[in-house]
Amino acid sequence: MVDRRAFMKSGALALFAAGMGGVPTFIARAADSRKILSPYKKNKVLVCIFQRGAMDGLMAVSPYTDPNLKTLRPTLYMSPAETEGKMIDLDGRFGLHPSLDAFTPFFREGRMAIVHGVGSPNTTRSHFDAQDYMESGTPFSKSTGSGWLNRAVGLLGHEGTPFRAVSLTSSLPRSLYGDNESLAINNLQEFAIQMRGNPFASNLASKSFEQLYDQTSSQILNKTGKESFDAMKMLNVNNIKNYQPANGVLYPNSALGNSLKQIATLIKMEVGMEVAFAESGGWDTHFNQGAANGALARNLKDFSDCIAAFWKDMDAHQDDVTVMTMTEFGRTAHQNGTGGTDHGRASCLFVLGNDVQGGKVYNNIKSLAKEDLEDGRDLPVSTDFRSVFSSVANGHLNINDNKKLFPTWEGQSLGLMKG
Repeated sequence: MVDRRAFMKSGALALFAAGMGGVPTFIARAADSRKILSPYKKNKVLVCIFQRGAMDGLMAVSPYTDPNLKTLRPTLYMSPAETEGKMIDLDGRFGLHPSLDAFTPFFREGRMAIVHGVGSPNTTRSHFDAQDYMESGTPFSKSTGSGWLNRAVGLLGHEGTPFRAVSLTSSLPRSLYGDNESLAINNLQEFAIQMRGNPFASNLASKSFEQLYDQTSSQILNKTGKESFDAMKMLNVNNIKNYQPANGVLYPNSALGNSLKQIATLIKMEVGMEVAFAESGGWDTHFNQGAANGALARNLKDFSDCIAAFWKDMDAHQDDVTVMTMTEFGRTAHQNGTGGTDHGRASCLFVLGNDVQGGKVYNNIKSLAKEDLEDGRDLPVSTDFRSVFSSVANGHLNINDNKKLFPTWEGQSLGLMKG
């Protein structure tokens, strides 16, 4: 009998990628021996992408007409007037970084909205704390046990499947912590059981899922194990392995591209997904950030190309899907001495969907003059992230209880969704 405390300390059960050996045989046997559940009706799906490391919003979507910008960023400044690697003029005030060109048609068609000057009212410049506050949805409380996306799942108002909320990550993100069922799956083709830090793991790994489920008296393992096994039974392994994106789409061969391709797979398999989560790293650009080229430009290109591929792959499902990005904070308005930018305050985010009132840069930015910068150095937060998140949850998922979604928040939703 496995000790209950050992399971509790190890974080119960997780689904994760287990090398290159394919689907473990006991799961394949289970899938073959049990009736695969019939497809569920199409759901509205919210896909959230966290850009971890703090994206430079002033570079991604630049207020290029502000005369202070070139002074603050002499080697990072770009404008639409440049002949090579120029910004893409969005509205006569803001320019889109050339590496984000894949977003241009979505913006022009009115499918994409950009929110600038967005961030947390908490002034921390700690990556860990800022991400925690944004994912919990309570910027001034570390004691919140649940994440805002988990609470959103609980407010959907109907029963769901084991695949209702899925994070395509190796571990469950803070956003999905809570009482409502959610899964963290790094690779759909390579399921395995991992007991993090569990001394019994080597012995347990060789046993069938049913044996593990039957043998333990741990309520945590019992609950999580059963839900995970139910989820496995719903997957058709061959459909996953042979998945072909629509319209000849080729996803970038990157972590984000792989995650979004798997999210597309689950959406098209109609297994009941309603909330999906993915993440993109490498946004902490303290040195050699680059302008039209460089580390940030490469990251922006992968980011936009992955999302564009996903959206084109969605094809007939586009009416049911909305994509929203987020990042913990922005970068300093003034470049530093190593050609980079340091931890700042506000950044920008992107919302893509057919139910989005797009073609607009939503913002309350004044100017980049020193007197308008926070502490004389940062783009201030003029839009609380909760006003954006609640707007998308309200408009796309039909969740209308902001008090439960974001406890202690008394602000107003931004209103960037149709209807």
